Amino acid sequence: MVRNVPRAELIGAAVGLGLFLSIGQAVAVELGEPLGASYRGPEGKPRPVTAAPAELGADERATIAVFERAAKSVVFITNTAIKRDFWSLNTMEVPQGSGSGFVWNTQGHIVTNFHVIYGASSIKVTLADHSEHQAKLVGADPDHDLAVLQIQGPENVLEPLAVGASHDLQVGQKVLAIGNPFGLDHTLTTGVVSAIGRTIKSMSNRTIEGVIQTDAAINPGNSGGPLLDSSGRLIGVNTQIVSPSGAYAGIGFAVPVDTVNRIVPELIKHGKLIRPGLGVSLVSDAIARRWGINGLVIAKVTRGGGADRAGLTGVREGRGGRIELGDIVVAIEGKPIQTIDDLMDVMEKHKVGDRVQVDVVRNKTRRSVEVTLQAVN
Repeated sequence: MVRNVPRAELIGAAVGLGLFLSIGQAVAVELGEPLGASYRGPEGKPRPVTAAPAELGADERATIAVFERAAKSVVFITNTAIKRDFWSLNTMEVPQGSGSGFVWNTQGHIVTNFHVIYGASSIKVTLADHSEHQAKLVGADPDHDLAVLQIQGPENVLEPLAVGASHDLQVGQKVLAIGNPFGLDHTLTTGVVSAIGRTIKSMSNRTIEGVIQTDAAINPGNSGGPLLDSSGRLIGVNTQIVSPSGAYAGIGFAVPVDTVNRIVPELIKHGKLIRPGLGVSLVSDAIARRWGINGLVIAKVTRGGGADRAGLTGVREGRGGRIELGDIVVAIEGKPIQTIDDLMDVMEKHKVGDRVQVDVVRNKTRRSVEVTLQAVN
């Protein structure tokens, strides 16, 4: 039997049944029967399944293939630090951070960001097969936010990524990022190269040149993971994002693989980056600006070094304790040099033993000398 229910009775019934119905509506209720039990329409049954296409699109198949192949090389990194309890003075290991990384070779070397392992007392690497391994720090380069770890793992699960190139990347080129954002295991995001040749600051406040900008989503936990091209080749190491909230906002940066491929072997071999230099110590930029000097003031020349053999001189003390300037570096290989950062950028393009043309000013006279670059700390 069906009857119209007055509004007052409807409100009471709604409270008694735990139902939330809008006041002012009248509904038909089938007494003695569950609500909707008599409905036999198509919406009361599962929808029929629409047949899938015969096969996925070519782009989808390519992306799936790249992920399945590359994910085997991507690792999850967690680090802990020793902390002392304020009250009991007991020491304990506490979680400090996490990130991603990838297998560099079958000897167990893992590449990641320096900031992922900074300050760690213990580092754990989880491979794609979910096996966990204690890692040791082999070498680090804070200036490029890169670090190399090593684990003892079976070669059959250590699958290095194929290495590509970054010097010929084009804006609009498809890219893929794999990592562990927020600790979520092996997450894939895709996008394009948004810009090339960007510069960012590392933890050491050094400028990293030639950085790749991408719109592939990069979140906390993605740091140190690989940025891949559409063939699955490594083209960069995801390192930073620009975001007011701290999460993905459409702009991510990756250290270019050409830089990575130059630095990582040095870190494996020497534990640090062997840098080329002029063989001089320099007056700080702040003091040089205070003196009104536009260039690098040589403070001291290393005896027997490249600059010494080229006849360059540093600051010296004259009569009456007066400071007398020596040479001021104003250009290298034709590129103007105004700050120590400018000098470091030029050195990035050279190696120990290279000969470079250095323009210096001494007593308001400009001249050029040839300096053989030497290894510096």
